[in-house]
Amino acid sequence: MVPEHIILSDKEVEKILKKYNIKKEELPLIRSDDPVVKLIGAEPGQVLKIIRKNSPAGASEYYRLVVEGW
Repeated sequence: MVPEHIILSDKEVEKILKKYNIKKEELPLIRSDDPVVKLIGAEPGQVLKIIRKNSPAGASEYYRLVVEGW
């Protein structure tokens, strides 16, 4: 089962970066050639919110920066 992946708007990204006091480049990475990234049409430079619902605490949100495949 693949967790839900959502492309964030620039405004949403700004809120996340401010909330965690980080820069976009400090986010964990996900490659642009990842099957889910291709499926949802995300481009390098965009940030994805990944919602994992199988956590013992319920749903957990993770953020990843899409980068060119290496």
